[in-house]
Amino acid sequence: MTKIENGTWVLIADGEKALFMVNEADGEDPFLQVFREEEQENPPNRDQAANRRGRFNDGPSVHRSAVDDTDWHQLSKDRFASELADILYKQAHKGRFDKIILVAPPNTLGELRHEMHKEVADKVVGEIPKTLTNHPIEEIENIVKSTLETA
Repeated sequence: MTKIENGTWVLIADGEKALFMVNEADGEDPFLQVFREEEQENPPNRDQAANRRGRFNDGPSVHRSAVDDTDWHQLSKDRFASELADILYKQAHKGRFDKIILVAPPNTLGELRHEMHKEVADKVVGEIPKTLTNHPIEEIENIVKSTLETA
């Protein structure tokens, strides 16, 4: 069971939006305050792709195969995770937090882990693979608390 101590940061993120929160309670129930928000414009892939899918010949035959275009939407989500990892590294390096809980969908969480510097990774005290970016803060507090209590 992980207790959310006073001063613990909680990062609520998905591939397009992030809420940086800090727990300001000493008791059993967390009291999370948002102190920073990050958001990126990331329209659907169909709005970002410039061309139709390509085709190429399969050698000397008349057969042609389709080639998938780059998924710009997913690429943008991955870059956002990298940007978040950079922000966390800079803040950890300045000594702004000692402990952090990461809450993000599994893909974003994996990308964050991959991009995260060791200095930040050493401060991670909990991970919750859920999408909570559009939930009210009170609901986030309850979900984070109950998930960490059962972990």
